Amino acid sequence: MMRRTIILLLDSFGIGGAEDACRFRDVTKEGRPFNDDGANTLGNIAAFCNAGLAEEGRTGALKLPHLNRLGLGFAAKESCGGCYPEGLNEDVVPEGAYGYASEVSTGKDTSSGHWEMMGAPVTFKWGYFRKKTDSFPPELIEAFIKEAKVPGILGNCQASGTQIIEKYGMEHIKTGKPIVYTSADSVFQIAAHEEHFGLERLYEICEIARKLVDRYNVARVIARPFVGESPQTFKRTGNRHDYSVKPPAKTLLDEMKEAGKEVVSVGKIKDIFAGCGITRAYRANGIEELFDTTLEAVKSLKDDGIVFTNFVNFDADYGHRRNISGYARELEYFDSRLPEMMALLNEEDLLVVTADHGCDPTWWGTDHTREHIPVLFYGKKVRPVNLGHRYTFADIGQTIAEHHGMKPLLVGKSFYQEIYRS
Repeated sequence: MMRRTIILLLDSFGIGGAEDACRFRDVTKEGRPFNDDGANTLGNIAAFCNAGLAEEGRTGALKLPHLNRLGLGFAAKESCGGCYPEGLNEDVVPEGAYGYASEVSTGKDTSSGHWEMMGAPVTFKWGYFRKKTDSFPPELIEAFIKEAKVPGILGNCQASGTQIIEKYGMEHIKTGKPIVYTSADSVFQIAAHEEHFGLERLYEICEIARKLVDRYNVARVIARPFVGESPQTFKRTGNRHDYSVKPPAKTLLDEMKEAGKEVVSVGKIKDIFAGCGITRAYRANGIEELFDTTLEAVKSLKDDGIVFTNFVNFDADYGHRRNISGYARELEYFDSRLPEMMALLNEEDLLVVTADHGCDPTWWGTDHTREHIPVLFYGKKVRPVNLGHRYTFADIGQTIAEHHGMKPLLVGKSFYQEIYRS
């Protein structure tokens, strides 16, 4: 009997501060110290909307009726110790299994969240470039300039991806020097113009950088292409490419592929897992295109398998940009599309809605926030039960593994028997 699992991962959609949130500290550019205690991506967006603080033409309370039907509001309420998200309808009977999960991995980055969910938590510490300016070691920059055969670099700092191309884009076009920067994540990012510098050339120097940063234990090198002819028209494109290290252990995706089952990646999932465990991949960017592509991928999956989509724009375009109204608007759009996905489910299918970390757009700084993630399971044979607090993201992967008849993963506790109507 065909069994499919569709994972819709809303990148950065946290639902309340994790128990160890206070351990994740930083300082604002003005020097004010802060930590992640109190960060709550969903809760603070909902409160902002409910208070009528509308921007960009968006008004009124946050409206997520379909996610709420799956149990999102009740999962968030439990995550926050009894506080239901402001403005969301509390008079609802959940139709899916719902809960929330804490992360055991040491970081609050994309790779750690995804890998842990699929059974390979990160128990080591990533290498970071902590300095706000002159972020990269001189020997790394010297080696990069020499091996990439570029005339120099611009940036060399922690920065917002949109702001740094506004600042250095024109000089980059004039000189041919790539823009190199980092963030609070374990990343080495390179921005370059798709036409003046060349997209393939950008990918080439990113591959060189990937080899050079291995000694620093850096999770990802990210190609950040952009177009436009002036600071006012510069715009990043959907041709971003992440060069990741491989997960530290076999994941559910590897096990599925080895068992002859399909693992279909939509968006940057293939990049995050360094291609490991992926049988087919679709590139897409933007919430609408990602959702459309996911629907097509599900329709094309005719046998046992997983369709795994990362909705990166919640994080990249709204969380990191601290764009509260934009985040709210895109959540409502995503919610409006859910019935289309639910209508495609067969008798044995599972729909999973979750996240990988938080990125509270109301919070200090521009970094991810250490939060619980939603654990929402829906299907024709899924009981609408309260899953409570899951103590690792890996419980999600372990449950999916049991659904597909796979051997247990090394990490995580399945709740499949709690939710499945045989």
